[in-house]
Amino acid sequence: MNIDKIMAGVEQRHMKESLPEFRVGDTVDVHVRIKEGERERVQVFTGTVIGKKHGGIRQTFTVRRIVAGEGVERVFPFHSPFVEKVEVKRQGKVRRAKLYYLRDRVGKATKVKERRDQSTKPAGRPRKRRGPAKAAAAATTKAATPTTA
Repeated sequence: MNIDKIMAGVEQRHMKESLPEFRVGDTVDVHVRIKEGERERVQVFTGTVIGKKHGGIRQTFTVRRIVAGEGVERVFPFHSPFVEKVEVKRQGKVRRAKLYYLRDRVGKATKVKERRDQSTKPAGRPRKRRGPAKAAAAATTKAATPTTA
């Protein structure tokens, strides 16, 4: 028997069918199941996704938030049975795969710009475009008019 095939089968059984759709920079609510003695409850961890790692059953994401002036980060496995669901609250507009620079920032500087959906963007007034002939004519007209002081 091939060990790799056995491991792949075990991993496939424990993987979740539907993964939540979110990106790095998004603000999310992670609903985590917590055991306290014999009781179980769901606690919500709200924060900004600052990174995603790995793939397959080992896939994880890191969420950061500020609590009482102190930064708190938690790493959640995508396929963990303790992560019940992930809700996206805001979509962030970022140009990095990892937002580790947020660790050094304080206050409003930790905010991430919100990403707007391109389909709902209002169509503005079209810009006037000048061709080469019109641009040259406009330049000579301005130069030909005398200015009085």
